[in-house]
Amino acid sequence: MAVIDINVNGKSRVGDVAPSTSLLNFLRNELELKGSKDACERGECGACTVLVGGKPVMSCTVFAASVKEPVYTIEGLADEAAELRQVFADVGAFQCAFCTPGMVVRAIALLRDEVPLSEDEIRYQISGNICRCTGYQSIVAAIREMTAGFDGSKKVSG
Repeated sequence: MAVIDINVNGKSRVGDVAPSTSLLNFLRNELELKGSKDACERGECGACTVLVGGKPVMSCTVFAASVKEPVYTIEGLADEAAELRQVFADVGAFQCAFCTPGMVVRAIALLRDEVPLSEDEIRYQISGNICRCTGYQSIVAAIREMTAGFDGSKKVSG
């Protein structure tokens, strides 16, 4: 077992984990943060997406003991994502909603850049997040609506 100390949603969280424990399993099982969904466990669907150091990461593919940067889950992004969630609802981007937490986390990372995005750019950026219900059009429309007011003047690092 390894003792880890991870900043999750702005709070230091300490726990004992096996070296092979994924960040997803630590979040869901040890911290009871169930918003990140456990689906493929191979980094193929994006349902478990969280922000690590501000970047979207599929938490099923990361060992919890290796995380050194702050982690934000859908629960920790609730206030920041409030308007986006409303736009998702307004345009019908929710159906079964299984993919929604991961999709919203990924969208928050895009919106933080404050850069207008074309439909093709949005589709590319969310391509790691699978939605089996919506056909993506409403999800893309929601994200595009949120970026519509951006003028592109903010410098994006990376």
